[in-house]
Amino acid sequence: MSGNSTNNSSMHRSPTKTKRAIERLSIANIAAKGYLGLIYTLLYLPIIVLVVMSFNKSKIGYHWDGFSLKWYESLFNNQAMLDAFWHSIVLGLVAATVSTIIGTLTALALHRYDFRGKGLLNGLLFVLMMSPEIVLAISLLALFLLVGLQLGFVSLLLAHITFCLPFVVITVFARLSSLDERLMEAARDLGANESTMVRTVLIPVIFPAVMAGWLLAFTLSLDDVVVSTFVTGPSYEILPLRIYSMVRVGLKPEVNAIGTILLVASLILVVISQLLLRRR
Repeated sequence: MSGNSTNNSSMHRSPTKTKRAIERLSIANIAAKGYLGLIYTLLYLPIIVLVVMSFNKSKIGYHWDGFSLKWYESLFNNQAMLDAFWHSIVLGLVAATVSTIIGTLTALALHRYDFRGKGLLNGLLFVLMMSPEIVLAISLLALFLLVGLQLGFVSLLLAHITFCLPFVVITVFARLSSLDERLMEAARDLGANESTMVRTVLIPVIFPAVMAGWLLAFTLSLDDVVVSTFVTGPSYEILPLRIYSMVRVGLKPEVNAIGTILLVASLILVVISQLLLRRR
């Protein structure tokens, strides 16, 4: 009898424990979703405010005064801002392309070959990534002054390639590290020479990583302020420095407009890259 009563009490307690466990799990899920929602709100709310205020008719403050496109009209009539914008685009495209080419070749060399100083090169790449921007900026400025290079487009381009390069190398190298070597062996068994194997097997496999590295390098180049401040000259002004000089004396509505345009351009680039990768 005592055994039956014990079993009955256990059966009564089991649904209760299960119900409590389900309730705790539900509370944990709600808390996790709430925390995730808070993170996304903190990340995207400022961007939403910027986009909305770029269409705000009011010039002073952040109170809504009606829909207007006058800040976009003012932006497109601001020749200095447009020149800085195109300077940044050209600089970003060239720096991202050059750093992607060099970075991809470097990642291939690090992955496929053993050579003296390989470990040192790996370490230097991580040091360059982890170094404070102010240290890199002062170092590059000292180097350019030492060799007598005039500050301007060339100095900016060399600096941007320098700090974009390690990010491209790490991105492509990570993809190469997960590469199935049996694909390469199968290509050799089927009679493919080295150039054919690289063109038909290796490049399609690492293409997503190369595109990701290019987009990352372009983004880094487009919004850099610290390094660019040190290595630029008066003859070549880029957009981040132009915006920084404007916001130091007060935020102008044209900044919201240019920020919205850059956001839309970034979204278009991401969509295009995803379409290319899917088709690939």
